[in-house]
Amino acid sequence: MHAWPASEVPALPGQGRDLRIHDTATGGLVTLDPGPVARIYVCGITPYDATHMGHAATYNAFDLVQRVWLDTKRQVHYVQNVTDVDDPLLERAERDGVDWVALAEKETTLFREDMTALRMLPPRHYIGAVEAIPGIVPLVERLRELGAAYELEGDIYFSVESDPHFGEVSGLDAAAMRLLSAERGGDPDRPGKKNPLDPMLWMAAREGEPSWDGGSLGRGRPGWHIECVAIALDHLGMTFDVQGGGSDLAFPHHEMGASHAQVLTGEFPMAKAYVHAGMVALDGEKMSKSKGNLVFVSRLRQDGVDPAAIRLALLSHHYRADWEWTDQVLRDAQERLTRWRAAVSRPDGPPAESLVEEIREALSNDLDAPAALAAVDRWAALQQDQGGTDTGAPGVVSRAADALLGVAL
Repeated sequence: MHAWPASEVPALPGQGRDLRIHDTATGGLVTLDPGPVARIYVCGITPYDATHMGHAATYNAFDLVQRVWLDTKRQVHYVQNVTDVDDPLLERAERDGVDWVALAEKETTLFREDMTALRMLPPRHYIGAVEAIPGIVPLVERLRELGAAYELEGDIYFSVESDPHFGEVSGLDAAAMRLLSAERGGDPDRPGKKNPLDPMLWMAAREGEPSWDGGSLGRGRPGWHIECVAIALDHLGMTFDVQGGGSDLAFPHHEMGASHAQVLTGEFPMAKAYVHAGMVALDGEKMSKSKGNLVFVSRLRQDGVDPAAIRLALLSHHYRADWEWTDQVLRDAQERLTRWRAAVSRPDGPPAESLVEEIREALSNDLDAPAALAAVDRWAALQQDQGGTDTGAPGVVSRAADALLGVAL
């Protein structure tokens, strides 16, 4: 599976700063010090309804992570998956009377177009669950050999008790985990499981549903969590720098994935930092496909909204915050874009070197994009009120907005 084209990232004078970011597992800020190549895995979409603003906010957050690292002169090895076979996708295809493969391809194509328009830097490896199945099967077989997996009516489950570190990603107690498991794709009430929280590794073939040859596992398809583990281990290895996604993935997805990987390899932790973006609401409720309260990037683009304004709307909220999409949020972003473009269109302006350092400092401090926007606002206001004599300043500001914030002026 291919990703989308990369936009050029302008080089800036000076050197970026190491990233301090909130780690869900420890509950505090950690300073990441990757080697020459920073490694990041971000969980991708289930392609049945893309790309809504919740998606866009999440991928914007991890695009900023990449940009901070690139500014430190590191390379970035970014991996993202596509869950192109899963119950929600199959249910949507059946509801709409369409082929599930065609639906997945259509929505994945739309997602790529949206990511390109928003100037999100693409992953080096963009891997679908279906194409990962040959690598998933041996991992499930290995977990069974280790005594960490068991069969129940043809399905294969992972035993969470096989990992002594289980629960350390989300920090939740068993009762909270059980509730979230039921809400987020688990089956805690299924009779016969060793532990209600045990997640499925391999689902035996069901009539009328797609299935693949699983060798000793029989025909079936992979569980959600083992999919990402197989892809991450194959392309990044253990103890990569950042495992990212929306806050609703901390449990069960990232918790279970970490346990799978840790039992498989005998190493700990799977990732140095578990980083989670907040949820976006509309009309007082979390934006979600099940509720149908979605604002789509593609719809806004069709209505003539500049993608740079959409990006500024996302950047105006801290990535970890839960916030609400409103018409006013978009209007504010459009007005900001107009001010910025007017400011950099002049032949000269106030010196901008300190502004670049302000943006760097803000983003290195847990991706504080609102503080970075405020710094550019101050420069634009000074340009409007007083002007300046530095003929290189507008170009510096334009390149900094592009390189560090992904906003093309």
